Amino acid sequence: RVQLVESGGSSVQAGGSLRLSCATSANTYGINFMGWFRQAPGKEREGVATIATRALGTYYADSVKGRFTISRDNAKNTVYLQMNNLKPEDTAMYYCAAGSAGRWTDPGAYRYWGQGTQVTVSS
Repeated sequence: RVQLVESGGSSVQAGGSLRLSCATSANTYGINFMGWFRQAPGKEREGVATIATRALGTYYADSVKGRFTISRDNAKNTVYLQMNNLKPEDTAMYYCAAGSAGRWTDPGAYRYWGQGTQVTVSS
């Protein structure tokens, strides 16, 4: 079983930056992509960014393009989400997820999920 632990969530003012981290257990065999999702109260979970783990390739939601950057450090088994120029609408619980196959934007394609880290952006 792959375990994911997120960290880095906090409260910031609009325009600020945060870096989220997702530490994974050493045994990531079969995991081909990892992504960040977010869910605000009363809203559906939405994909924010995804990165391939064994090849080049990233995905970003239109709402975060140019502001967020996903990256990975395979030596540390960690995936990051650098978030710049944060907006109040970025406020949500952010989840890290790992998957093997399927459409990157589909939450159902991700088999493993972390517990989430809260990001709150005030205006």
